[in-house]
Amino acid sequence: MFQGQIDLETATPVEANAIPDALFERGLYWASGRSGVVNLVAAHKWFNLAALKGRTDAIALRREVAEMMSEAEIAAAQREARAWMTAH
Repeated sequence: MFQGQIDLETATPVEANAIPDALFERGLYWASGRSGVVNLVAAHKWFNLAALKGRTDAIALRREVAEMMSEAEIAAAQREARAWMTAH
């Protein structure tokens, strides 16, 4: 847990592209198996969110991941993406 103070006078705002980039990186993380496990549902979810936030290159990767998934897995990924959008 963070225990300190944030100096709001010297803090810089997050770049507009930081959020889509972070979402895209999460997709790459799960699609590539960097964690030791490939999770296509999670990869699709994060690529979907990155695409919704403006990362056009995420669209092709989401499509590529979807080709390896069942319809039920795609539906689960879409539900998770909607839930994330609702919470954030």
